[in-house]
Amino acid sequence: MRIGFALPQFGPLAHHPEDIARFAHRAEELGADSLWVGDRLLAPVDPIVGYAGTDVIPPEFRASLDPFTVLAAAATATERVQLGTNVINAPWYPPAVLARSLTTVDLLSAGRLLVGLGTGWSPEEYEAVDIPMAERGRRLDECLDALDVWWTRNPVEYRGEHWTVPASHIDLKPASRPHPPVYLGAFAPAAMRRVARRADGWLPVAIVPAAPGDPDPIAALAGQLAGVREAVEREGRDPAAFDAILRINPNADASVDDIATALVRAEREAGVQHAFVDLIYLGKNTDQVLDLVQRVLERARAS
Repeated sequence: MRIGFALPQFGPLAHHPEDIARFAHRAEELGADSLWVGDRLLAPVDPIVGYAGTDVIPPEFRASLDPFTVLAAAATATERVQLGTNVINAPWYPPAVLARSLTTVDLLSAGRLLVGLGTGWSPEEYEAVDIPMAERGRRLDECLDALDVWWTRNPVEYRGEHWTVPASHIDLKPASRPHPPVYLGAFAPAAMRRVARRADGWLPVAIVPAAPGDPDPIAALAGQLAGVREAVEREGRDPAAFDAILRINPNADASVDDIATALVRAEREAGVQHAFVDLIYLGKNTDQVLDLVQRVLERARAS
């Protein structure tokens, strides 16, 4: 299994952006296979919708660094690891702006970018970017269309309901050809149909350890992956070419053994070949997180 980790982007670690390059370089030395960013804009005081089924926003989301800047720093500090977004909230960005940012990171990294897109869940974040949240699904579809045109044609022209790219010469294309793989984060039925129809892969999530009374996330994952691959086949696509990258979200009570066991089980029971661990709730400083990275890698690969 390929094992990656989230970059120091949120919470206490966000206050030390000077550590991004050091973290990325050291994580690669330790054997990490990928490094990841997310996309949080703000933490509402009185949220309309809380995080992950709760009615609150974690305090770790009160400090967040720009994902593209963090990826650029990691790209220049590493040589081998893949660099991923899980996820960029695509409807927040005009496709031309998003395409330019993603292309830049892919070129900086010599083709190591994995593009993960989603729609987010916070009404306040949509209010802050002045985009109607009710349009998020349609805007994501348009964004996928526009990105494909931007990356594969020249001149580039796109005209949709919400976004327009006038006929333009765009000479810079990604190092990855025809473009970086595009994954989608999704859970709702309509979003899962989009994954099956349009994505190179899916971005599932497993919370470790499961809360009392919640189903086993790895056992559930195996069934979910089988279902999405069946949906991919119904769309006339090759399920064997469809990928999945699992995000392991350890909670504040998780141990290294909990994380390593989840990684091993995801490979053995669900056939997952690539996963990454987000240590946002366990890491208070860069050195502590790097120590956790080393211990998780050693424990998982010894199993």
